[in-house]
Amino acid sequence: MRDLALCLFLFFLAKHVSSVPTKAQFQSCLSTISKTPTNLTDHTDSTLYSPSLALSSPSSSFLNLNFTSLKPILTLKPKTESEIKSAILCSKKLGVQVRTLSGGHDYEGLSYLSLSPFIIINLVNLRSININLTEETAWIQSGATLGELYYKIAKTSNVHAFAAGICPSVGVGGHISGGGLGTLMRKHGLASDNVVDARLMDVNGRILNRRTMGEDVFWALRGGGAASFGVVLSWKVKLARVPEKVTCFISQHPMGASMNKLVHRWQYIGPELDKDLFIRAIIDNNVEGGQRGVKTTFQALFLGGIDRLIPLMNQQFPELGLRAQDCSEMSWIESTMFFNWKSGQPLEVMLNRDLRYEDLYYKAKSDFVQKPVPEHVFEEVTKRFLEKETPLMILEPWGGKMSEISETESPFPHRRGNLYNVQYMVKWRVNEVEEMNKHVTWMRMLYDYMTPYVSSSPRGAYLNYRDLDLGNNTRTNTSFEDAREWGEKYYRGNFKRLGLAKGKIDPTNFFRNEQSIPPLF
Repeated sequence: MRDLALCLFLFFLAKHVSSVPTKAQFQSCLSTISKTPTNLTDHTDSTLYSPSLALSSPSSSFLNLNFTSLKPILTLKPKTESEIKSAILCSKKLGVQVRTLSGGHDYEGLSYLSLSPFIIINLVNLRSININLTEETAWIQSGATLGELYYKIAKTSNVHAFAAGICPSVGVGGHISGGGLGTLMRKHGLASDNVVDARLMDVNGRILNRRTMGEDVFWALRGGGAASFGVVLSWKVKLARVPEKVTCFISQHPMGASMNKLVHRWQYIGPELDKDLFIRAIIDNNVEGGQRGVKTTFQALFLGGIDRLIPLMNQQFPELGLRAQDCSEMSWIESTMFFNWKSGQPLEVMLNRDLRYEDLYYKAKSDFVQKPVPEHVFEEVTKRFLEKETPLMILEPWGGKMSEISETESPFPHRRGNLYNVQYMVKWRVNEVEEMNKHVTWMRMLYDYMTPYVSSSPRGAYLNYRDLDLGNNTRTNTSFEDAREWGEKYYRGNFKRLGLAKGKIDPTNFFRNEQSIPPLF
């Protein structure tokens, strides 16, 4: 059946490739609309191709985009906002889609791959960061990375931070618009919870702020996937106050009954800890002396000193056996490097945008857990992990601020009632269909096994861990009803409100991809 679907898809492409606008036609349109020269990256006319890996490598489900994506007509790297306007207007005129790229970490590659003729607007040149310590806010252009933002904050203040993720090469634009989990979320919420304004370019090239776009659209941008609504040029965010010194620790435990007991116990403790304390659990493989094993790593950030952390841990998580000598005090910016396994390196490592996995492919999924998972489940996970070289599960605790914010406050609905979220991942190195199918099938089987132990009706998923397995994604103009299958997993009851916001700002559904919000009127 899948072979038949692939043949039909290739037949469809063969019929329509001849009608795709050429690079020359697009350049002619740009020069007509704007006198400003546009910074272009050359590409030949659209054909089937297997894209080279830059930044991260997606592994899609139905028609794998690694193998069936059209090549972009061209990639633009605008230096001005007027160039983005010209690109949008020409795309409308010529009937091609737009993919907006800020960091390139979309798990299924929807920011730089497409099954329909498209261009890429790469925001790499629009990445200014302006910090206002009086207001304790920052304006950040969407092309900046988290690492660039954190570095700028650290150079400006030693008592401010931003509540967002840990990977420094992730683009601010995509991260904030999908929610933005991070080590400060139990204290300060998600990245999107801390957005106070935004500048959005709509389908007609108008630049709108919070007041002019309206509260419904502004609400939608903060966790609903901003690429569905236009191009967010910049975000205004609240900065968080942090101590001059925070404390971090790592506690590793090898495969066995005691490890499973600790992970099982963590489920009860992690979400109930003081909101200053974030402890996540990472389950992965450990290869020593040619022998493959499984280990769990507890990785923690505490917004305070060792003297306050140790009594807290002895009282609430004595099973971990934490000692003062296991802990390190450091600045907040150093803690972001600690979570990236870059401790001791110069802060400038945070500015490295060139994170490449040129020989690595992966498939990821996500879950939300509302009741503690039985201990035997972790035993089974251990057995399954021994079958693969590079499997991974990351468990991050909820509670604190995450349980205080209403599920309708933003599109991100996974709030009170959740104990933690899970990210699953499996990686491989050979870019062939057979190899991909083998690993993706393994991941799907693990995901199916976890079904009784995670959220349901619907089973929740996190947009920033994009997963094309969640529903029908073979068309980019899917109706609202068709999109419910995956839309309610990401957004639960907020999906309808997102559709209404889409209907206001982009009624013709110009900004779309395989998992964009369809308009509802």
